[in-house]
Amino acid sequence: MKLNEKIAIITGASRGIGYEIAKKFVENGAKVIAFDVNEEGLKQAKNTLNNYYPYVVDVTDSKKIDETVKKINSEFGKIDILVNNAGVTKDTLLVMMKEENFDFVVNINLKGVFLVTKSVAKVMRKQKSGNIINISSIVGIEGNIGQTNYAATKAGVIGMTKTWAKEMTMRGENVRVNAIAPGFIQTAMTDKLKDEMKEAAINRMCIKRLGTAEDISKTALFLASDDSAYITGQVIRVDGGITL
Repeated sequence: MKLNEKIAIITGASRGIGYEIAKKFVENGAKVIAFDVNEEGLKQAKNTLNNYYPYVVDVTDSKKIDETVKKINSEFGKIDILVNNAGVTKDTLLVMMKEENFDFVVNINLKGVFLVTKSVAKVMRKQKSGNIINISSIVGIEGNIGQTNYAATKAGVIGMTKTWAKEMTMRGENVRVNAIAPGFIQTAMTDKLKDEMKEAAINRMCIKRLGTAEDISKTALFLASDDSAYITGQVIRVDGGITL
């Protein structure tokens, strides 16, 4: 198994893409530490997955993050993988966007990635090994109407990914940092879109279908495993060719 006995923290791991990544990792031998604010979702996921350890953690709560990361490192003796997946949207056009909705998305999607990674990075640098995978979006590369806040955060995640790939190897550490930029993935988030919007998106794709959470989980598995041992600081688009 590609991740045999690896310890992986995954944020937003109770449903959607985060759950599918957790499932794929467990199937490949990892022990998954799931961070989420959805306690009921965590319980349901634990009932379906082995080696799934749920923790109710808000990615904007630095104190709770630090306490939990220290507890995990003490219990398992290491942290091999971090997947920053937790994210939200509050979409509307720029001139109608409320400041609190801008701040809400930035705090979770950008600051949350910063806070969790900062805490886990201390462990990884000390053990001189680790693997960080950030879930960005093609919106962070191409932009999208009505998503000023979301686009800003996902572009910021790409910037942090490249910065951390440099920082986390400064002293000879083997810590890789990469990002995945999904396109239109079939989740509860895209289920809210009108059918004509989905059809218009599919018509722009080379591969004529919406992506699945499993498409993302397979890419995450590749980046988390030794199959990608010489890859760092990269952004992999998983978008069916919509941005070509």
